[in-house]
Amino acid sequence: MAKSLLIISRQAPWAGPSAREALDIALAGGAFDLPLGMLFLDDGVFQLAPGQQPGQVQQKNLAANLQALPMFGVEELFAAGSSLQERGLPADSLSLPVKVLDDAALAALIERFDQVVTL
Repeated sequence: MAKSLLIISRQAPWAGPSAREALDIALAGGAFDLPLGMLFLDDGVFQLAPGQQPGQVQQKNLAANLQALPMFGVEELFAAGSSLQERGLPADSLSLPVKVLDDAALAALIERFDQVVTL
């Protein structure tokens, strides 16, 4: 049986290549039926903000990659509630359905996966 993998994305979509790399890993793992989940933490929750205009800062749009996650079998999507709150992002306005977790649930989530990659 394949080991489960949790990808923690902590970077804003415009902060460099880390956000795109996290999505690429998730999509590749999903294509190979690897049991995985993705957690948006810290500035990574900005990837879920609706109405982004990445061209304004000369970045590529990650929206298509985000929307493709469920199609590739990546259905366990999570966001840190404290990260959303600190950044003023209401959970009901996000561009992708995610399960919002409190700090205790975050610790349990991380323990649930065999391997964790943080970008």
